[in-house]
This record gives sequence, C-alpha cells and structure tokens, in this order.
Amino acid sequence: MSSSTHGKVAVFSAGSWGTAFSVVLADAGNDVTLWARRPEIAESINERRENADYLPGIELPPSVDATTDVEKALHGADMVVLATPSQSLRENLTAWAPHVEDDAVFVSLMKGVELGSLNRMSEVIHQVTGAGPERIAVVSGPNLAKEIARREPAASVVACEDEAVAKRLQERCHSPAFRPYTSVDVLGCELGGAYKNVVGLAVGMAVGLGFGDNTTASIITRGLAETARLAMKLGANPLTLMGLAGLGDLVATCSSPLSRNRSFGEKLGQGMTTEEIYASTSQVAEGAKSCSSLRALAEQVGCDAPVARYVDEVVAGHMTAQEMMDAVLARDTKAETD
Repeated sequence: MSSSTHGKVAVFSAGSWGTAFSVVLADAGNDVTLWARRPEIAESINERRENADYLPGIELPPSVDATTDVEKALHGADMVVLATPSQSLRENLTAWAPHVEDDAVFVSLMKGVELGSLNRMSEVIHQVTGAGPERIAVVSGPNLAKEIARREPAASVVACEDEAVAKRLQERCHSPAFRPYTSVDVLGCELGGAYKNVVGLAVGMAVGLGFGDNTTASIITRGLAETARLAMKLGANPLTLMGLAGLGDLVATCSSPLSRNRSFGEKLGQGMTTEEIYASTSQVAEGAKSCSSLRALAEQVGCDAPVARYVDEVVAGHMTAQEMMDAVLARDTKAETD
C-alpha cells in the first residue's frame, strides 16, 4: 500500500454507508470506484452524481465513479473497503477475492458477527482471502450515513493490529469533516460496533413502548457495561469501549431516528413482528441478525449478556418488547458489577 494520501480505493458496495464513506474518501483526495450490484444505481451515480435510492439529494464528488464490474472496480486499488451486510460478506468476498491486488489492504465498515461461525468480520476477511492482520483494518464509530454524506463533522476510529498501517489509512480518510483516530484494538472496535446495534434495538423498543429518556439512558448504560464485559472476556482493551468505537457509536445509534436499528426496535415496541418489519423496509438492521450471534458468543465464554439474550428473544418472536423491559428491570442489580 502506498504511503501517499492519494490512490485508488474500491468500495463494495453502494448502499448508504458505502456511498457516504466514498464521499469521505473522495474529499480526502482518493479516486474512488464504487461497486454497485444494480446497474441503475451505477448509472444514477455516474450520470446524475447521486445515489437516488440510498442517499437522495446528496451530490457525490466527481472523483467517485460507479461500476457493476468487479474486476474494473478492483483493478489498481490498493485499498478495498467492504460495506456489505455482514451476513453476506463471506459469499460475496469469495467471489471478489481473486480480483484483489496482492498487497491491497481490506477495510471493514461492517458491524456484525457472522451467524453460525460467530466470526467477526475481520476474521471472515482473513479466512476468505488469507490476508494477514497487517492487511485487515476496521473503521468504527458514530457513523450515521446521511450525516457523514452531508459532511457534518464526525470522528471515528481506524483500527489495525499494525499501527503503521492504521496511520496510513488514517491519512487516506482524513477529510475536512471526518476526523479518524487510530487504534490497534481491532477486536474491541468490532465488538463495540456489533453490540451497539443490539442495544439500539433495545432502546428502540423502549421508545416504541412510550418510555422516555431515563429508561433509554439506563438501557444504554447497561448495554455498554455488557459490551465491555464480553470484550474483556475475549481479550479487548476496555478503554476502546469508552471511546468513539464504543460509547460514541452507541450514543449515535441509540439516540438518532436515522438509526436503522433503533427504528427497527421502535417498530417491535409498537407491536410489529420481525417479519412485518423486514417486509416494510429495504434497509438492513444488522442488530436483528447479530443479536443471536452475540448472545451465542457470550454464552460460549460464560459472559452474562441479558440485553443480547432478551433482544434475541423479542426478534425471534418468543417474547414481547414489554416482557423484555419487565425482565431487564427485574434482574438482580448486583449482576451489573460482575
């Protein structure tokens, strides 16, 4: 990977977050090729400078091109940004990997844990591509796509086990409105990113039930404690969870109506079923999938994880949102410090 702040970046794919991060990368001086699955999205971006399906009304910079051709997107790219839904990463990356340049660095924007394997996204990237830890990085933090695309000031964490690579990536995505910090704690950043979606669902349920800020603040705090407990059990640095990739991301997801996970939770709180919510939206709420993975991961290492457990029960239709709230409130308070 070149040390220059300019280079070619391939972004997969052209959903709201992939498109928004393309704006950041272009503003930072990179040439960006955005891979879209659907030709009409690529056409809209190239001809009208707008991703009308996912970020309507936001003009994309001239240095962002779109294509449906995987080889074209990856040719000459020394940085490959992955922003697909977590559960489809393995299948997609298996098809894309043969076209990736040998020394390209993979950057995961995904916030989930794979069903079945319980792998984090960096682990899936390693398994599929054989890339070592110095070629796998994660960007995590308060990243609501519409706000980032509108160039509202935001900060995030770029994590890679190789600090020198993290610093090079930091340069590559440091734009006037986007401030990246570096970390070597990939595990902590990924767990914070995945877990906050589950907590966002719980907060959304409370909002959907008509509860106010005291209730949501209590859930956010307990969710953060639960995330930190699991992260520490797995070997992450607890301080990571106090920063942008933990608390920062959690606050944005839980407090914003732009958050898909909070919105999904609100609908559950209002009495809709998971199937009804899926049928009503094209957007993916990662927490609805990852809650069962995170619950299983916590059980595997003997970590108390009531928020993940109860959210999983509601998403699966085994419990109502009101029953979840009652269960959370009825828990022994001493368990919070375990």
